[in-house]
Amino acid sequence: MSDLLIISGAPSHSAPTGVVVSHVSAVLEAAGHHVTLLDVRALPTLSLLTEDLRDPAITDAVSSVLSADGVVVASPVYRAAYSGLVKALLDLLPKKALRGRAVLPLATGGSQGFLVAMDYALHPLLAAKGADQVVRGEFVLDRKVGSAEAAALLDAAADRFVSALTPRLRRAS
Repeated sequence: MSDLLIISGAPSHSAPTGVVVSHVSAVLEAAGHHVTLLDVRALPTLSLLTEDLRDPAITDAVSSVLSADGVVVASPVYRAAYSGLVKALLDLLPKKALRGRAVLPLATGGSQGFLVAMDYALHPLLAAKGADQVVRGEFVLDRKVGSAEAAALLDAAADRFVSALTPRLRRAS
C-alpha cells in the first residue's frame, strides 16, 4: 500500500517509547503498509549533532524521510520537551520536508503534565518542517504503556494516520 517511516527517539526497544513504536509498527504492517523503522539512537552521534550530511548514515536517514508516504515521529518526553536526538534529526531536514505527507506524533512520559510537549513543542517543530497534515497523535503515560487502554489509544491513532494517508496516495496515482 504505502511506504511509512517511523522515527523513534526511544533510548531502547524495551523503553516505553520503544514499546509504543513496536505496537504502532505492527498495527500499520497488519493494515498492509510497508513500515521502516529509523532508530535515531543508532545514527552516528557526532555526524548527527554536527549536521554532517556527508555521512552516508545521515544521508540515508534524510532520504528515508523524504521518500516516505507518511511519517510517525515517536519521542519520549523529558522535562516537557521531546528527545534532543529527534530534534537533531528533524533539524537536518529541508524546510518543507514534511509537506504533503501525513505525520503522526507519538510521545511517552512519566507525568500527565508532560502532555503539553505535544502541542507546545513537537507540533511547532513538525510545522516548521512543513507538516501540513499532522494527524492527532497520542501521549501515553509510561506506566500505562503495554496496557489495553494504551493499545486502544494507539490503535485509534494508527487508524487516523492510515485514513490521512489515503488522499495523498490518490493524488500520487
